[in-house]
Amino acid sequence: MTMPVLENVVETLFSKDFHLLQALNVADLGCATSSNTFTVISTIKRMMEKKCRELNCQTLELQVYLNDLPGNDFNSLFKGLLSKVVVGNKCKEVSCYVMGVPGSLHGRLFPRNSLHLVHSCYSAHWLSQVVPNGCMVLILPGRQSSDPSSMESCFTWELLAIAIAELVSQGLINEDKLDTFNVPRYFPSLEEVKDIVEGDGSFTIDHMEGFELDTLQMQENDKWVRGEKLAKAIRAFTEPIISN
Repeated sequence: MTMPVLENVVETLFSKDFHLLQALNVADLGCATSSNTFTVISTIKRMMEKKCRELNCQTLELQVYLNDLPGNDFNSLFKGLLSKVVVGNKCKEVSCYVMGVPGSLHGRLFPRNSLHLVHSCYSAHWLSQVVPNGCMVLILPGRQSSDPSSMESCFTWELLAIAIAELVSQGLINEDKLDTFNVPRYFPSLEEVKDIVEGDGSFTIDHMEGFELDTLQMQENDKWVRGEKLAKAIRAFTEPIISN
């Protein structure tokens, strides 16, 4: 769903004379170990090859920085990249070199003016490290409704609250812990995101759209299997918070 947007961003960079560089510096923030990272790198490589052929210019090299928390399984990530032959000089035209950048998105990860393109899926806590006329592709959870308390914003957390309340009623969790548990998570609307970006003035919006994720758990016909998959998905990002 987001790959056409990424393709358009590479088109935009080449229209701004970025093809005159020797290398394009790209960062994927919150890369985890999923196949999404492979798709992002492959899409950028393919578009770079296409644009260099169209412009009849020297082929750029691609430097990719993969960022996530230090506890991320970078070993599995790099093994996967090598198995898919998306790094090194085995590529058709664009040589791709990948580095791991472990660290928190709440701090600065790169030198100023060092990145030409930043991709961030569900990780929007970054500081500006992009060169002038550089681009960012940000994917973040949001809502379609103008009401911030609508079910689409609260459904996941409502299920978790019911489950924890049940544990409290059984005496397995102290009620004080439930009362003090707070997750400062907010799902903005498109209009709210637009207002924030324009109000800050550091960036301009070239393209923005909302779309629904066709998640695997919602493709299940069996409601029990669907519920189990949804519970596992919620557990994946809430367990570290609750366990601490």
